Amino acid sequence: MTKTVVGIDVGKGQLDVSLNGQKRVQEWANDEAGQVEVSDWVEAQRATLVVVEASGGYEAALVSELVARGQEVAVVNPTRVRAFARAEGILAKTDKIDARVIARFGLMMNPAARARRDEAQVVLNEQISRRRQLVLMQTAEKNRRDTASPATRDHIDRHINWLQAEIKVLEEQISQAIEANPTWAETAKRVDSVPGIGFITAATLVADLPELGQLNRQKIAALVGVAPFNHDSGKHRGKRRIFGGRTAVRSVLYMATLSAIRHNPVIKAFYKRLLAKGKVKKVALTACMRKLLVILNTMIKTGQDWNPSIS
Repeated sequence: MTKTVVGIDVGKGQLDVSLNGQKRVQEWANDEAGQVEVSDWVEAQRATLVVVEASGGYEAALVSELVARGQEVAVVNPTRVRAFARAEGILAKTDKIDARVIARFGLMMNPAARARRDEAQVVLNEQISRRRQLVLMQTAEKNRRDTASPATRDHIDRHINWLQAEIKVLEEQISQAIEANPTWAETAKRVDSVPGIGFITAATLVADLPELGQLNRQKIAALVGVAPFNHDSGKHRGKRRIFGGRTAVRSVLYMATLSAIRHNPVIKAFYKRLLAKGKVKKVALTACMRKLLVILNTMIKTGQDWNPSIS
């Protein structure tokens, strides 16, 4: 089967579209009408994969339209595309990534398509995201309170209390949504059985990582952004680094790992072994994040609850 890849560079008001990295780039407005027209055009090309660069949410409506039509869509981190382009000699360090580069990335790297999401999962994802936003607001207000005058502090306290109440409402809605879906409920319960992991981490994985249990350990680690990539050039061997991936998932995984190295016997022992071998704490923690993710992936794939023998 001939591979046909569409690359889309998403801006706040414009969609630049390239077919297989060809020189011609077509433009549409990034509004409802433009998103429908692009989706119609993609269908007419019989595209096997659409690759869209993550653009701070400006890509969300287009991706939803494409996925709703059954189109395979990969949303990729710009850092990953730039690293590919530089390695291939396509771009200089400061050149702008465009739709042609994104399409060529899709042709050569074959990024994993996003799992299809129904309306309920979209809503759950939005609720998780909104809770995360309110928690960040609450943290910012608490920090402001430390240096505020007594008169201002009272106002900040009221806002903090309001934010806490809204966070609680969202958590109740998230819990109800997960309990109403047997598959989500089973996944969340299984993830929550792991020492060091709580309900919010489990809910975030349900909402933001539906591929959990469907990919092998290498692919799931790369998808989340905890797989090390080399930075080699000629005879030089650079440090291995992680980048890209799903920021929200990696964030909750990081917090869960901080808890796991204290309370999870498997992760705690693994962390201590790495430190004993001379690994710096940051490297050891990243390795523990990857191990915890692989354990979760295995649990969901095999239908097992937590036990220390899973790896």
